[in-house]
Amino acid sequence: MTAAVVSSVIFFGTLGLIFSEKVNRTIIAIFGASAMIGFGMVFNFYSEEQAIETIDVNTLGLLMGMMILVALLQPTGFFQYIAILVGKLSKGRPVRLMVLLGTATTILSMFLDNVTTVVLIAPVTILICEILGLSAMPFLMAEAMLSNTGGVATLVGDPPNILIGSAAGLSFNDFLAHSFPIVLVVWFVALLILWRSFLPTFTKEFVNDPEALAKLNPSGALKDRKTTKKVLIVIGLAVVSFLLEDLLHVSPAFVALAAAGIGLLWVQPDIRDVLHHVEWDILIFFGALFVMVGGLEEAGVLQLLADVIAKGSILPTVWQGIILLWIVAILSAIVDNIPITIALIPVIHGLETAGMDVSHLWWALAFGAGFGGNGTIIGSTANVVVTSLSERTRTPITPGVWLKHGLPVMFATCLVASGLYALVSLTIGW
Repeated sequence: MTAAVVSSVIFFGTLGLIFSEKVNRTIIAIFGASAMIGFGMVFNFYSEEQAIETIDVNTLGLLMGMMILVALLQPTGFFQYIAILVGKLSKGRPVRLMVLLGTATTILSMFLDNVTTVVLIAPVTILICEILGLSAMPFLMAEAMLSNTGGVATLVGDPPNILIGSAAGLSFNDFLAHSFPIVLVVWFVALLILWRSFLPTFTKEFVNDPEALAKLNPSGALKDRKTTKKVLIVIGLAVVSFLLEDLLHVSPAFVALAAAGIGLLWVQPDIRDVLHHVEWDILIFFGALFVMVGGLEEAGVLQLLADVIAKGSILPTVWQGIILLWIVAILSAIVDNIPITIALIPVIHGLETAGMDVSHLWWALAFGAGFGGNGTIIGSTANVVVTSLSERTRTPITPGVWLKHGLPVMFATCLVASGLYALVSLTIGW
């Protein structure tokens, strides 16, 4: 019992510090992981060897491989080209600009993780809004929320999906078959809610300045066409390999790292520049969370939680999934959806070990984490990124502003997702 109390205090204390945002979350995560191992050895429930075994190499490998590919593409100006092209196509109409930027961000988020996507698109969005004289706040928020929503459609689109795919053995095709159709409907609902929510702001702003629109030059943003073509070919091959991974019998992590290796060899960039753009803090943060959750598992905390959830197994399968979806969504709105996902994966594994069919629960976890992350300013890493970038604009995003626009999106998308989840469960099953 002592081990369970100690490990829980360390884990939830660390989450509380992460939630406070007073200290960098990666620093706190490293401290928490070290404390978990240290106290685990003192109270004899966790060791260094066990901690190393808990780190999910498949997840980290997939993330790292995709980050390297993005780092190769970033200096070419390709992402700026896409954003500026969208800005020009909008013809200065705020609603059209939001739809186009949101759609471009969503499509990119289906093949790159949403954190990387908003890091690349958001600064260009701010630049476009400055040129057009528009407030960047609605566009940045829409990009983050639509990225969170659309990213649930694919294995690599959202960090929680990467974690779930690795833990459950779900392939890229599994997500396309099970998640993509539901996300497609939910995404349009999110876009409709955002349009209605920001309509009063948009009616006050309209650009009728041909000179401002003329300043948007997509071709000028594309600095290196040759490298762009090379990297896009490699990314295309990676996507095809993701689709064929069952036939090729390779993991998504291997595909991503192999694609990164081919891209590096073909482009031959300054490797220090490439590695500088890899988001090492996110990789370390993930690794530290794995270590902390491993401590909870070894201390028996997650088994206790699994036993509590197992008591709900008398409920129909569809209700099990819907309840989990909403619990995860609410937790993801309170705390970043990444640690929530990492903490619940072993719980679902425990239910599976106990003999329960958990195939439907993986999808409930994915939908809850992805759609619930839209609720608050700290619900997902993408939200935190756009909020930080908005501070350099004349209308920074505040927690209150996010709640006003984000909570309706969260509840509407979770409600629609619950209905579609129930429909699939009762008809064709998961």
